[in-house]
Amino acid sequence: MIRYDLTGKTALVTGGASGIGLATGTMLAGFGCTVAVNHLPDDPRGPEAVAKLNASGAQAIAAPGHVGIAGDAERMVGAALEKLGRLDLLVNNAGTPGTRSRIAPPELDLITEELWSTLLETNLLGVFRCAKAAAPALKAAHGAIVNTASIAGLGRAGSSLAYGATKAGVVSLTQNLARALGPEVRVNAIAPGAVDSPWMVEWTEEERRNTIDRAVLKRRCTPEDLAEVILFLGFGAAMVTGQTIVVDGGLTL
Repeated sequence: MIRYDLTGKTALVTGGASGIGLATGTMLAGFGCTVAVNHLPDDPRGPEAVAKLNASGAQAIAAPGHVGIAGDAERMVGAALEKLGRLDLLVNNAGTPGTRSRIAPPELDLITEELWSTLLETNLLGVFRCAKAAAPALKAAHGAIVNTASIAGLGRAGSSLAYGATKAGVVSLTQNLARALGPEVRVNAIAPGAVDSPWMVEWTEEERRNTIDRAVLKRRCTPEDLAEVILFLGFGAAMVTGQTIVVDGGLTL
């Protein structure tokens, strides 16, 4: 693993209470970065994560708020910036599948207006809201944005066709934000494959085993695997912008 000296640097990680977001915040803090951990206001895991990081000697603050709600996302970013004082990295990781079980492509009757609204507001508009609100601070710091897309946004079937469409939107938005915020700010994304992390979609053991068997590296990604790439895109990769990096152990090969 590449080691970074992030003393004096700051980051805001959305969806930071569990999974990829928590692993990213923990890794950032371990290298000396001050981390604002965004979480849903009613999620006790957020304050618990912040307390654990601070108890370990790291520097972390809570940034409660719902990126899927217009106004609340911007308020959350503003409050985090006020506490952090500057912003070097925004990790737009918050997202939702909107369903507890996979909806196969032919099951169009299960794709409701409510599902579309939930996914669009959180997975796509939430990314834009946070990026727009953070843009002035990121430009001042010559910072970076890393968005969490998905292989479902690159033509693979995800938890639903609506989910895949929102993640394809994140891929496109990443490219256009790179155009909009360059040269001061680099904007990239990761596209995870199957990840072993807390998630609303319930996998059967057979489905989980199948993703392992199909992957070239013969295992599923861990949140730490994704966090490592996020840090590289955030604080390395000086000439990389507008790109979506697939991190799936060769599952899509």
